Amino acid sequence: EAKKKPLYDRLGGKEAITAVVDEFIGNVAADDRINAFFMNADIPHLKQMLVDQICMATGGPCEYTGKNMVEAHTGMNIKDDQFTALVEDLVKALDKFNVPQAEKDELLGALGGMKGDIVGH
Repeated sequence: EAKKKPLYDRLGGKEAITAVVDEFIGNVAADDRINAFFMNADIPHLKQMLVDQICMATGGPCEYTGKNMVEAHTGMNIKDDQFTALVEDLVKALDKFNVPQAEKDELLGALGGMKGDIVGH
C-alpha cells in the first residue's frame, strides 16, 4: 500500500493552512462566547504561531517556536465549553475550504491532544 502523504500535504500545504487560520481567526473574532479572550491579542503574531503550529503538527516543514500550550494559556482559566467553541470555529473554517472528513478528523485529533494543556490553567 502506498504510504499516505503527510497531513500537511493533504491539507494543501502552508498556503491552505494559512487560509484556514485566517478564516478561523475571523470566526473566533465574531464568536461572542470566546472573543473576549483575544481582545488584547497580537493577531498577526497569533496567526503566525497557529500556522507554524498546525504546519508542524501535520508533518510540514515548519518549526513552532512559540510558548508551550500551558504557558500560553495560564491564567486564562479556559473552560471546556470555551474550548469546544474554539473547535467549532475551526471546524467551520475547515468546512468552508471543503477539507475532507478524514483530514479534518486527523487534524482535530492532533489538536485535541493539546486540550489538557489549554483548559483550566
